[in-house]
Amino acid sequence: MALLKVTSPHVRKPTKTADIMRTVIVATLPGIAVLTYYFGWGTLINIVWASFVALGCEALILKMRKRPIAFYLKDYSALLTAVLLGIALPPHAPWWLTFMSVGTAIVIAKQLYGGLGFNPFNPAMVGYVVVLISFPTEMSQWAAPRGVLAEHDPLAFFDSLALTFGFAKETVDAFTMATPLDVFKQNSALMVSDLWAKEPVFGRYGGSGWEYANFAFLLGGLYLLYKKIYTWHAPLSMLISLTFISAVFYEGGSSASGGSPLFHIFSGATLFGAFFIVTDPVTSAVSNRGRIVYGACIGVLVYLIRVWGNYPDAVAFSVLLMNFCAPFIDYYTQPRSFGHENAGHRSAGHSSAGHNKSGHGSSAPVNPDHSTEKYATEHED
Repeated sequence: MALLKVTSPHVRKPTKTADIMRTVIVATLPGIAVLTYYFGWGTLINIVWASFVALGCEALILKMRKRPIAFYLKDYSALLTAVLLGIALPPHAPWWLTFMSVGTAIVIAKQLYGGLGFNPFNPAMVGYVVVLISFPTEMSQWAAPRGVLAEHDPLAFFDSLALTFGFAKETVDAFTMATPLDVFKQNSALMVSDLWAKEPVFGRYGGSGWEYANFAFLLGGLYLLYKKIYTWHAPLSMLISLTFISAVFYEGGSSASGGSPLFHIFSGATLFGAFFIVTDPVTSAVSNRGRIVYGACIGVLVYLIRVWGNYPDAVAFSVLLMNFCAPFIDYYTQPRSFGHENAGHRSAGHSSAGHNKSGHGSSAPVNPDHSTEKYATEHED
């Protein structure tokens, strides 16, 4: 008889934090390339400047804390935060805006809590929200995508560099326009089809330029799933819940519609957030069931804030709200260890204990608050 040969699940080498961070940075490259093509060199300039600021702030705080600087900088966590913020901030954002955003993320949201692994909130999203609330005008100045404004193509590299650091002759207002989510949010009279025909900022499914950037980040996210950097539970549940709630309130494309599911998926930072922000292992839920709940709640919050809130894009706010709820979700969704009961079933466990003591049960209950010896002593008495 032939026997099935099955190998043991041997771990060939330990997974290092630096390897994970580098892989995530590599996965952002398709999205960065598309953003650069449609919106100009501003995104790349943001990323490079943010990286210098992040590494500098990290080194300064580590020196103040008397920690080994090179050891912690080599984990690439600060660099990843800089890359994520460079992507999230508008292209051609002024240098001081990027400085404040990255400095807040590294110093306050990360190092103030003790560094990587101790921060309860996603540092990149904290830095983004701080400047979004403090400087709404600068945060709304997104460059028009390539091909939308006939008189303005994306700026050349040195023009973008001059604009970012404040010594350009031209102002950013000359070639910026409202984002697709903002245009859709301000609509109150036109049908969705009429709005789509009137506004050049809309593409086939979502925002012009944004839909291709989101597709590129989707490819990067699938690559991370293939490399098993994270599981599918949180990003997929977020996208499913966002798709479901936007389909419910689509209202046939009327003027009161909140937007189609495809519009919400391929506009703003939806797919970037689903695969690069929601999946943060430090600030998200831990168990697989918890990740499903965590991601689904983020998807619902994204829609609610986009449609009825004050901000067109809502990924950052939704993620931070659910970061706050992650420990609560973990408490009620943690896997049951053998011989113990879940937190939600402890009350039922006490009633079954009385049932067993009366002689109708077949086995003794397991009480996680007492040792085996104490349980045996009580029943011997």
